[in-house]
Amino acid sequence: MLIKYLSALILPGLLVVLFTRVAYNTVIALVLTVALITASVYKGYTDAFGLIVVDALSLTVGFWYSNQMTRKAKQQD
Repeated sequence: MLIKYLSALILPGLLVVLFTRVAYNTVIALVLTVALITASVYKGYTDAFGLIVVDALSLTVGFWYSNQMTRKAKQQD
């Protein structure tokens, strides 16, 4: 169970950052990551409400970091 919580804390934030780097759009990256998490909840891989809360926290941090990253890239141009 500890591995589920650790991966829920790290992976969604990393996915948002990765999708932002690929799509060059933070909103599209957030939507794609939420879709993946929704599919995992639907399939039954996420079985506790606490995991969903940790996923949401990680998504928020990843979205914030992606916004900071894209702002710095726009300022350098």
